[in-house]
Amino acid sequence: MDINYNELSLEQLKEIHKKSAAAIADFENRRKKDAIQKATEIAKAAGFASLEDMLAAQPAKQKAEPKYRHPESPELTWTGRGRKPGWIAEALEAGKSLADFAI
Repeated sequence: MDINYNELSLEQLKEIHKKSAAAIADFENRRKKDAIQKATEIAKAAGFASLEDMLAAQPAKQKAEPKYRHPESPELTWTGRGRKPGWIAEALEAGKSLADFAI
């Protein structure tokens, strides 16, 4: 489609802009609707009542088991992941090793 936009009036250009914006919005809405319909079909095929039910059924994160325990306060534990707790850092500075706290 070849249109010489330089030959069109301002009103004609605005009309083209208005119609094309509406056509783009309509296209995007149809595409979203189709995607939701396909996702809903997949959810139902997987045994969920709805797409919302499937999305709500995210698997829970598995909590890491502690690997280290404070010798005097057994409720203080550490998985070995992330930043070292203060009691571990202090003990390591004092010359102890992680093996001293292994569960």
